[in-house]
Amino acid sequence: MVEMRTPIPVAEAVERVMQHVRPVETEEVPLDSAMGRVLAEPIIARHSVPPFDRSPYDGFAIRSMDSEGASGDSRIPFTVIGEIGAGHVGTKTVGQHEAYRIMTGAQIPDGADAVVMFEQTVETGDGFTIRKPFSSGENISRKGEDAAEGDTLIAAGTRIHPGTIALLATFGYAEVKVSRLPVVGVLATGTELLGIDEELQPGKIRNSNGPMAAAQLERIGIKARHYGTSADDLEACTDLVKQALAECDALITTGGVSVGDYDHLPAIYETLGATVLFNKVAMRPGSVTTVAELDGKLLFGLSGNPSACFTGFELFVRPALLSMMGDTAPYMPRFKAKLSEDFKKPNPFTRFIRAVWQMDGDRITAAPAGFNKSNAVSSIARGNCLIVLPSGTRGYVQGDEVDVLLVGSETGAKDWVL
Repeated sequence: MVEMRTPIPVAEAVERVMQHVRPVETEEVPLDSAMGRVLAEPIIARHSVPPFDRSPYDGFAIRSMDSEGASGDSRIPFTVIGEIGAGHVGTKTVGQHEAYRIMTGAQIPDGADAVVMFEQTVETGDGFTIRKPFSSGENISRKGEDAAEGDTLIAAGTRIHPGTIALLATFGYAEVKVSRLPVVGVLATGTELLGIDEELQPGKIRNSNGPMAAAQLERIGIKARHYGTSADDLEACTDLVKQALAECDALITTGGVSVGDYDHLPAIYETLGATVLFNKVAMRPGSVTTVAELDGKLLFGLSGNPSACFTGFELFVRPALLSMMGDTAPYMPRFKAKLSEDFKKPNPFTRFIRAVWQMDGDRITAAPAGFNKSNAVSSIARGNCLIVLPSGTRGYVQGDEVDVLLVGSETGAKDWVL
């Protein structure tokens, strides 16, 4: 007898998954291994930045009071008493109508409180003249103007990107406290699957979902633990799932979640005693996406159709794993765009269309990335976003405003709202 499944809204499915996320432990890693990881503690400024008053330009350090009254008709002369390069300090105090030649980034010498850029001067035998007055602090980067000692600069729960690395290096974080990377297994099911190096055979297709899911994991910094492919054999597939759950924090399976005679994942969940959080979602593609939980571990049953598998990962797996690592913004960023071509198909369920967004003048546009059935592969490769069309709509035309989810961003959104 065919099982009757009741679909639930996408937002509810996402919420059910997130309610069962179990955080991983923390660890310390070297700075050069921290890229893409999630901070487990805030970044605190260990000193002021800049750590001293410094020059933002190549020029001359002077006392501002000595420039009073300077004009084109009454240029004021200064005598150069030395030169300060970046990393060096002046040894003399700047006196009346004296100046240090100073390079970008160098510390302001004692007595000086302004910097005159080279192009604002006319050189003389032993110095230069200026034609305008300077105020105290002009052309000076003040100590602590970027960050003061003790400031919280980046909160815990933030994913580390190149700018974060620069900040960590600035404050001497040679070791960084981050969340441990979860161990995530990937298992593709289906007797029809071939290895990528095998020749095609009648009724067979190459396994694209396994490598794709592994690449999606790698994009968020996680190396997949591969369990290969499993034929439609209930006992063998059950043993593989048991093994994976013993070794992993979460498991992604592709295929086998429908209600056909050879779709064994529902039976495996029952055999293992897993709690099924949902087994049908009001979405296209990927309505058969199933998520279960066992002993604090999540089992993501993604569709065997490539586009549905891809979308299911981005909607459910990605935010769950990032949240597991403590990421406080685990969802795909979203924005509005103008549809650049008609999409007349009705949407009884919420539809996620692989698409391409781009700037068109001063507006953002988005268009389907090509063939968009659930078994499509080419549109996944071309797309850089997902257009979201709500359930109950009967088609859209060029120029309509649509919601768009950004795929592959290193930063995310803090909540799921569409």
